[in-house]
Amino acid sequence: MTSPLIGVAELADALGTARPPVLLDIRWALGGPPGAEEYAKGHLPGAHFLDLDLELADPAGPAGRHPLPDPDRLATALRRAGVSADRPVVAYDAGPALAAARAWWLLRWAGHGDVRVLDGGLAAWTAAGHPLTTDTPAPGDGDFKVEPGHLPTVDAEGAAELARTGLLLDARAGERYRGETEPIDPRAGHIPGAASAPTTENLGPDGRFLPPAALAARFAALHVTDPARTAVYCGSGVTAAHQLLALTVAGHEGAALYPGSWSEWSANPANPVEL
Repeated sequence: MTSPLIGVAELADALGTARPPVLLDIRWALGGPPGAEEYAKGHLPGAHFLDLDLELADPAGPAGRHPLPDPDRLATALRRAGVSADRPVVAYDAGPALAAARAWWLLRWAGHGDVRVLDGGLAAWTAAGHPLTTDTPAPGDGDFKVEPGHLPTVDAEGAAELARTGLLLDARAGERYRGETEPIDPRAGHIPGAASAPTTENLGPDGRFLPPAALAARFAALHVTDPARTAVYCGSGVTAAHQLLALTVAGHEGAALYPGSWSEWSANPANPVEL
């Protein structure tokens, strides 16, 4: 299996070919500066910006803070960015791949077979001495057709079932899982039976993913044995995609995403909460 990650040197070489990959800038941070403003200050040459809140998710509501996007709206955004079925795609963000992983997962879910994430993101690119630009590319003419369902998802009922009979991983910070703090969602705690697996533990000190063997050891310690009986959630379905990316790097492809995640679960008073 080709790794879903791509390093800076490999990407730099690929961008020099006759048919380079489509570059997607997915900079986003919860409560941070708008990604479009950061993109305008400098981005990888040729990269198109996609707004996670407006294009890679539907509006917040009963289904959570980042519901899966309407397929037609997603397709329009991807085509404008030049995404085609027969051309590789590389997504990146400011560094730890939390937002870029959402784009990776969505494209795979939508049926694209060649999507990778820049390991270390823009921080790794600039640290290696590669340039940025403020030039904005013209709208692309991609032809990608979104066909949802190529990656598995679960709803609240399915997440609760896997917490009882399979494995449900909570990708949020440990203090949120334990219920010590809850900065944004209605209630603190976690889905009963879920295991704490913070996404930060997928990364080394340099902000890059741990090697596959180290990730495999991490998930073995979390008792990941059958991806088909494993699902991941977070606050709103963004960092959970980062966990699914790490699982794929470790050789556990096929685990499910709970898109509504804690933002949906905690908003329903009928759902139990564990501390």
